[in-house]
Amino acid sequence: MITAITVLSLFGSCNKTEKKEVEENGLMSEQWRPQIHFSPKAQWMNDPNGMVYHDGEYHLFYQYHPNSSVWGSMHWGHAVSKDLMHWQHLPIALYPDSLGTIFSGSAVADVNNTSGFGKDGKTPLVAIFTNHSHEKEREGQIDYQTQSIAYSLDNGRTWMKYENNPVLDNPGIRDFRDPKVRWHESTQKWIMTLAVKDRVSFYSSSDLKEWTLESSFGQDEEHNGVVECPDLFPLNYNGEEKWVLLISLNPGFLHGGSGTKYYIGEFDGTEFTPDDLNAPTHWFDFGKDNYAGVTWSNIPEEDGRTLFIGWMSNWQYATVVPTEQWRSAMTLPRSLELVEGAGGKPVLIGEVVNTIENIAGEWQEKSDLPVAAAEAGSLEFNLEKEAAYQLSLEFDLQMDATATIDLYNEAGDSIFITLDKNRELVVFDRIDSGETAFNENFPGKYDAPVAFDGPVKVDLYIDQSSVEMFINGGKVQMTNLVFPETLLTGVEIYGSGESMLTTAKGRVLNSIWR
Repeated sequence: MITAITVLSLFGSCNKTEKKEVEENGLMSEQWRPQIHFSPKAQWMNDPNGMVYHDGEYHLFYQYHPNSSVWGSMHWGHAVSKDLMHWQHLPIALYPDSLGTIFSGSAVADVNNTSGFGKDGKTPLVAIFTNHSHEKEREGQIDYQTQSIAYSLDNGRTWMKYENNPVLDNPGIRDFRDPKVRWHESTQKWIMTLAVKDRVSFYSSSDLKEWTLESSFGQDEEHNGVVECPDLFPLNYNGEEKWVLLISLNPGFLHGGSGTKYYIGEFDGTEFTPDDLNAPTHWFDFGKDNYAGVTWSNIPEEDGRTLFIGWMSNWQYATVVPTEQWRSAMTLPRSLELVEGAGGKPVLIGEVVNTIENIAGEWQEKSDLPVAAAEAGSLEFNLEKEAAYQLSLEFDLQMDATATIDLYNEAGDSIFITLDKNRELVVFDRIDSGETAFNENFPGKYDAPVAFDGPVKVDLYIDQSSVEMFINGGKVQMTNLVFPETLLTGVEIYGSGESMLTTAKGRVLNSIWR
């Protein structure tokens, strides 16, 4: 028997159906326009590229088509932020050239001027990217992807392409792209992690210009899709350095379409060796809409964080989602860590960066909770004029209990998030979330494993067209797009069995564009 635990009343209404132009103050307010997530002013965006921190700014480059709201001739769009929340749109950074359009890649701060591009004491930012020759592709050739570089001496505002591009020729492979470059301290070399069809290849360089193949990983695995946008980075685990390898797959994701998995192991500057190649697949995010994410380079040592952002969409329907002026947004930036998981083995977790506080209102916490399933009651938060909001809920579920969070609006759109202790799952249901008819792969129910070995904490970040969920401090992450008529500001919580809501609080998240 399912009995109501409690009902959280509407936070307030906010009509977003009216189409509006971009206002002079930067507030973008069309229907479904994200208010706490980065999105381009207009046209198509996909993979995040070239993320680097330099001179107090976080750079975010991204795959961009300036002339259409569907994928096409790729450029690098550009934005910067001082806090990873508020973003300043900048002019396009990289344009197509004689070698092709500009596919995904990365950027580094060459602080030792290994490239020789630095002048007058200025540290060069060096972008490493894939040129894709559509002309060669049309001619039936398969070596149409090569790796090139460009550099900037004015903190990314203007770029000069290297005169001897490409720096890495195609060896005769159809998929040869998405270079992610980092400095490897112990070998004093740059390491490029490259997506090569069904594997990841590692190249090394002393100057970012000449590259040597070191090894490959993953060629013996069944990926069920093309490898894209890999990333390799170290993290501390119980005082020991471990290396994490991210691999994006399209298709091949657990719930269909594109998704990202990871491996944990060792890297000696030449080869990556996973701790357990036969372990079940580790999915980074169990939602449908977190793809091609990679990390920022050059984060100061005194900061120490490993910072990540992903493209908030899925290739099954990315080109047909129901937005007009723009398509796609990025996830909230996340800080990554390794923590102990099941069986005492490390797992990769992600939590929203702490500068979320820069846009957050005061917490409104309820202490007089009706905690048992048989004790129905209601709670009210005074969260008016919200652009978005955060919910933080904690549950205690016994035996075969369930608890469901229903996020809804006055138009009748709903999503349902169900914690099921018996099956040890959380299920995200967006079948009735609003506009879903644009693609048959969009409506559905998606689950993720949850360890119910104590209280279960659920943090939700609800924006105009997305819900990001973090369970137990990010041990489970789920990112999903939704397209309701208006923001899902209503919250109802109900359960069955011995289900208890022990903590409930919420707060406004103000628009990053104001």
